[in-house]
Amino acid sequence: MKLQLGKINTLTVDRRADHGLYLSGGPEDILLPNKYVPEGTEIGDEIDVFLYLDSEERLIATTEKPLAEVGDFAWLRVAWVNNFGAFLDWGLMKDLFVPFREQKMKMQKDHSYLVHVHLDPETYRIMASAKVERYLSEDYPPYHGGDEVDCLIWQKTDLGFKAIVDNRFAGLLFDDEIFRQLHSGDRVKAYVKQVRPDGKIDLSLQKKGQQAVEDFSDVLLRHLQTNGGHTPLGDKSPAEEIYAVFGVSKKVFKKAVGDLYRRRLITIAADGLQLTSDTTAQ
Repeated sequence: MKLQLGKINTLTVDRRADHGLYLSGGPEDILLPNKYVPEGTEIGDEIDVFLYLDSEERLIATTEKPLAEVGDFAWLRVAWVNNFGAFLDWGLMKDLFVPFREQKMKMQKDHSYLVHVHLDPETYRIMASAKVERYLSEDYPPYHGGDEVDCLIWQKTDLGFKAIVDNRFAGLLFDDEIFRQLHSGDRVKAYVKQVRPDGKIDLSLQKKGQQAVEDFSDVLLRHLQTNGGHTPLGDKSPAEEIYAVFGVSKKVFKKAVGDLYRRRLITIAADGLQLTSDTTAQ
């Protein structure tokens, strides 16, 4: 079994020692210190642990879960700085190092930055870089219009928000596709509008076309059926309130309202939407 430094590994408990458990699964046994040993762990048990190097370059295991693993992009806060670089809080006792050469601008304590986590090819230490562009995949994105993707919001631009798509590619959410507040570091679901010939990905926060309306019509109908047949939201409601309740744009909401109304499943009143009596009885 090949151990993966900077990632979660599944190892077997081999033996006990005064200072913890030794785990097998590679060329050498690895210490899991007592403070990280889950209660009830026995010899022979398999356990998921994160592997990193301690201050003396020894391979150590922990059951703590980091905010990012090697190969990940992440939005992390600077815990402290010194004459060598910045150290990021990534959920482990040992902070994540970003040398000055890997910073776009001098990082400041308590500020957060988008970074890529990787192994330094020279020292084999886990480190991070704010020069994230160099770690984006050069492959052509394998997406089609309408595909759902996971996005990490990167930064605001004149056109909208840059995003990291599926931890591999760069994408863009245009301002006219954004109907709620976004911030750098947010993780959101999005949909591919198109992949351009140059490999750039245009994104939307919601499905497009009639399918999106039909899908939300069902959601709105179920919402009414489980909430006394009524919602105070309607055509005049602010887009922010609609998104806060349903997670869709006002445009999709209004089209779904029209769809349910044409099917005579709801009535529209000044105080919101109401299921028809026949629908309520179903």
